[in-house]
Amino acid sequence: MNSPPIVRFAPSPSGRIHIGNARTALLNWLFTRRNRGKFILRFDDTDFERSRAEYAESIEQDLAWLGVKPDCVRRQSHRMAFYDAAGEKLKSLGRLYPAYETPEELDRRRKRQQGLGRPPVYDRAALRLTEADRAALEAAGRKPHWRFRLDPGTVRWTDIVRGESQIDCGSLSDPVLRREDGTYLYTLPSVVDDIEFGVTHVIRGEDHVTNTAVQIQLFEALAGSVPEFGHHNLLTDASGEGLSKRTGALSIASLREKGVEPLAVAALAVLVGSAEAVRPVASLDELAGLVDLAGLSRGAARFDEAELDALSARTLHAAPYAAVADRLAALGVAGPRAEAFWLAVRGNVAQLADVSEWRAVVEGDVAPVVLDRAYLDLAAKRLPEGDWDASTWGEWTKALRAETGRKGRDLYHPLRLALMGRESGPELAALLPLIGRARAMARLSAPSS
Repeated sequence: MNSPPIVRFAPSPSGRIHIGNARTALLNWLFTRRNRGKFILRFDDTDFERSRAEYAESIEQDLAWLGVKPDCVRRQSHRMAFYDAAGEKLKSLGRLYPAYETPEELDRRRKRQQGLGRPPVYDRAALRLTEADRAALEAAGRKPHWRFRLDPGTVRWTDIVRGESQIDCGSLSDPVLRREDGTYLYTLPSVVDDIEFGVTHVIRGEDHVTNTAVQIQLFEALAGSVPEFGHHNLLTDASGEGLSKRTGALSIASLREKGVEPLAVAALAVLVGSAEAVRPVASLDELAGLVDLAGLSRGAARFDEAELDALSARTLHAAPYAAVADRLAALGVAGPRAEAFWLAVRGNVAQLADVSEWRAVVEGDVAPVVLDRAYLDLAAKRLPEGDWDASTWGEWTKALRAETGRKGRDLYHPLRLALMGRESGPELAALLPLIGRARAMARLSAPSS
C-alpha cells in the first residue's frame, strides 16, 4: 500500500444500526488503524422522507460506544449541488437519459419478459423516444426518472476479500440514478463523494457486489480514480435470519443497554466468519492486528447472543483496572482500594454492573450463614491482628487447620458462608483484606439464624 488508505462508512440514518452494520463500520475502521489511514463517517441521507437527525445522532453515539472515532463526518443532504453538477456532466456525455415508465408499467414488462424466459432487464425503450414523444408525455403529466446508460461488456476488479471478480453489464438494467421527484438514489452521490473525498478502499457487504460494476462505470465516466473494493460476508442472527434496522434486531443500542462489553461486541462482530478464532481482546488495536480481509469466509456468519454474553464475561475477566476505572467510579467504586477490589472480583462478574453485588459483600450488611457456632467462635478468636494483606487468609486458615485438624471443605466452607453469606464468589485471600478485621469479626460472631 503506497499511501495511507481512506475509507468511509456510509449508513442511511433511517433507523438504529445493528450488529451487521457495525461489522462493516468496524472492518473499515480497523483497516485504517492497521494501515494508519483515514476513516470518514458519511451519512447517505438523500432519502428525505426516511432520514432523521435523531438516527444520525444515535449512529454516532453507537459507533463511539464501540470505540470507532471518525476523522470527519459528512452529510450528503448538504451536497446536492455536487450531485446536480455530476448529473449534468453525465447528460452531456449521453450517459444519463430520461425515462417515463410508471412502476406499474415496468412491473408488467418484467413479468412479460420472465414469462418468455428472458432476464427482466430494462429494454431501454426510453432511448427510442423522440423529443415529440417526451414532450407529449410531460404534457400529460409524466415526470421522468433518470437512468445511467451502461456500456456493454464485462467489468472486472480484484476484490480484496473475494479475489478476482467480474460482472457482465449485459445482465443488468440501466440503473435509475434520480427519481421523478428530483431526489437521488444511493449510487450517484456515493461515487461523487468517493471521488471528492479521495476514498481509496470501499469495504462493504457482499450484497453490494452487483453495484460495483455500475459504480466502476460511473467512476470512469466522471473521470475519477476507481478505488479498491472489498465485499465481506454478511452477519445473520443465530437462527440464520437476516438483520434489519427496521426490526431493531441486535441493534447496538440494545446491546449497550443490556450491559454487554463493547470490546466483546467488536471482537465477535469481526472475528466470526473469519480465519481467526473468536476470542477476547484487550483493545481495538489488538483486534486490528487480527483482522485480515482476505481471510473472511465466503459464507454467511452467524452472530449468536449467547456466544456474545460469554465473550463479554471473558473480556471483563481479563480487563485491567485502568480499562474500567472510569466506569467503576460511576458505579461508586473508587479510591485507593478500587484496583484491589476490581482484581479480586473481576473473575466473578458477567457484566460490569455486577460489581455492585460484590461491593455490598465487602462493605455492606451481609447475612452470615452459621453452620458451626463453636468453629466460628474459635475462628473469631484467632483472627490475625495488624494490617491485612493477601497472605492473611492463608496464615489464618493454616493456624485453624493446625488447631482443629480440619481440612478442605470442612475448613474453608463455614468461613466463606459466614464472611460472605453465600456458597461461592471471589477468592477470600483477595477479598478478606477488603472486608477488614472489624467486619470479619462481626460476621463470625453473628448469632445463628
